[in-house]
Amino acid sequence: MNPGRIIGLDIGGERIGVAISDEMGILASPVGMIRRGGPVDEELISYIRLYQPIKLVAGLPLGLSGREGPQAKEVREFTDALAERVGITLEYWDERLTTSIAERSLIGSGVRRKERRDKVDALAASVILQGYLDHAKWQRSSPNR
Repeated sequence: MNPGRIIGLDIGGERIGVAISDEMGILASPVGMIRRGGPVDEELISYIRLYQPIKLVAGLPLGLSGREGPQAKEVREFTDALAERVGITLEYWDERLTTSIAERSLIGSGVRRKERRDKVDALAASVILQGYLDHAKWQRSSPNR
């Protein structure tokens, strides 16, 4: 993987969580949350302009069986259009259970329920992106790959 930041997205029906990696692609950090229904594209593009990522990684909502359903189709349509609009590479990463992981982490940290709603999507995007980064690191270090 070439050095450069990667933006991670957790696309939900009401909100989009955003995370960013460091320049070396080692650590993912939550950045923020965008409410759907407003100028979503413009807010996402402002993050892209700010961080100048080399790639977008979007969480793909698969069923527990691993199959794609209607929600995955919506995510693909939205993120494919965004990536084409800004001219950036896009990859998908399985997002199963990432919101649950993020929610449990916030509960474990003592974050109150009202505050969790505002933070869970960005943290879920960070979980998605960290999974992608860890897998990429494993692939680079595996001698049989």
